[in-house]
Amino acid sequence: MSLAVLMARAVWLERSIYPYLVALQATPVLAIVPIIYSIFGGGMESRIYVCVMISIFPIVTNTLFGLTSVDAAQHDLFTLRNAGSFTRLFKLQFPAAMPAIFTGFRISAGLAVIGAIVGEQFFRQGQKPGIGIVMEQFRQKLRYPAMFGGLIIAALLGITVFFVFSRLAKLVVGHWHESTRRGS
Repeated sequence: MSLAVLMARAVWLERSIYPYLVALQATPVLAIVPIIYSIFGGGMESRIYVCVMISIFPIVTNTLFGLTSVDAAQHDLFTLRNAGSFTRLFKLQFPAAMPAIFTGFRISAGLAVIGAIVGEQFFRQGQKPGIGIVMEQFRQKLRYPAMFGGLIIAALLGITVFFVFSRLAKLVVGHWHESTRRGS
């Protein structure tokens, strides 16, 4: 979110950073596993990097969209009241951007689960086995029903995290925005 705030404050920064974010999103994890391994090793840092790599794009893009799509008339009102840039950010842009921000969180929640499982399958060094490693072990032993059980658990975890962020969005945004009123 901080990156999106910086990008929203300076167009030159947005134009500088956005291509790298798109490239990071478009890069297959398999293609850079050796690079990640050489930089972070095979431990938890590599797994976290894979999660961040897979899930950062929706958060940044949705936050940036929300921050930059505030109504011009509201900006004019803040200008008339001599509001500073931080007041404008925290009292106008962030509240208006909350639905978009939480949309990014919900999208990234499922992607983070995928990232955790993929990262775990590639970087197994010194960690307790999780869903990804267990699924891979079942696959190697041709125990497909158990492997599909792990797949179902991963899907349920993704769905759970998605709904946690949906509920959190409803609590934060409240009933003032149409995106939260539809489900009521």
